Amino acid sequence: MEHASIPTDAELVALAAEVAAAAQRQRVMVATAESCTGGWIAKTLTDLAGSSAWFEAGVVTYSYSAKEALLGVNPRTLESTGAVSEQTVLEMVSGALARYGAGIAVAVTGIAGPSGGTPDKPVGTVWIGWKRRGGYAHARLYHFDGDREAVRRQTVAAALAGMSRELGD
Repeated sequence: MEHASIPTDAELVALAAEVAAAAQRQRVMVATAESCTGGWIAKTLTDLAGSSAWFEAGVVTYSYSAKEALLGVNPRTLESTGAVSEQTVLEMVSGALARYGAGIAVAVTGIAGPSGGTPDKPVGTVWIGWKRRGGYAHARLYHFDGDREAVRRQTVAAALAGMSRELGD
């Protein structure tokens, strides 16, 4: 029963298809900046045939130095708030949008487990940020249950659902 909320592959494909349709309708390119999902959001989107028409770029940044170099995250942000924080995900999504020329971007950073959690940031803690060109970045904190796979699947689904909402016409 607890795994009823874990999205299936088919559900992820359906969410990706919604994003793709909206991006094509609005003629916007999509970019992703991923940490805890290891490129799974980009993979789900680019599994769709014809994705090169609306998918611009995806970057996977696990280390602080990669977040700084590839997304322009401020080292002081990482030092003061850590990689799994609202400020970091906002800088990640803003950097992806600015650097990769897309019209909408999503960024994720979190602790998928099984280790790495702390009392303040337990396993399953995930920040997701979204930004449209010309708009403001915004982020949401999630606390997902389950093992590493479950946390990552739920993160991919929430990221895609949020993009779909952002692109809602």
